Amino acid sequence: MKIAVVCANGKAGSLIVREAVERGLDVTAVVRSENQSATQQVIQKDLFHLKASDLTGFDVVIDAFGTWTLETLPQHSTSLNHLCNILSGQDTRLLVVGGAGSLYVNPEHTAQVMDGVDFPAEFKPLASHMGKALEDLRTRNDVKWTYISPAGDFQPDGAKTGKYILGGEELVRNAKGESVISYADYAIAVVDEAVKGNHIQQRISVVAE
Repeated sequence: MKIAVVCANGKAGSLIVREAVERGLDVTAVVRSENQSATQQVIQKDLFHLKASDLTGFDVVIDAFGTWTLETLPQHSTSLNHLCNILSGQDTRLLVVGGAGSLYVNPEHTAQVMDGVDFPAEFKPLASHMGKALEDLRTRNDVKWTYISPAGDFQPDGAKTGKYILGGEELVRNAKGESVISYADYAIAVVDEAVKGNHIQQRISVVAE
């Protein structure tokens, strides 16, 4: 299996690369600057400059793009749209490192995590833009995409336990009543999905056991 990880130098991207390499998968890092990930196979190119030919031959492309400044937040949509355009009509699957703010908190799917009164105001713009990117993605029937939302508490330096619970469109809590997952365990879930490919054109979510 050949996997490309876009934005492989980032915190999530680098852990996904490491997890895939440790499993013996054929992994290529797509990076804008010097490669700092665990694979030696590299495409050094800005995401927005990628062409269809750059991603030919990959079974899975994992999009680990993320940005946090107000000026760049719209790039969550534009970057994902660009990747969809160059993968349109291909067998290559696209896995997207998503956000938790757009997860639903009721069975009717009318209320999202980001709508809650306790949701931090400083994260609302990010959650809104990531939510819009997901809504745009849902319209793409020409791409074999899977959007993977983390738990509400997404911990960059959390422990790697190797265990997680797979959910769907709604926020899932574990037996302790917590919605939490480490980046390391999230990386395991992403690589599991890359290998299995069970959720084409679906949003799934993951939470620590």
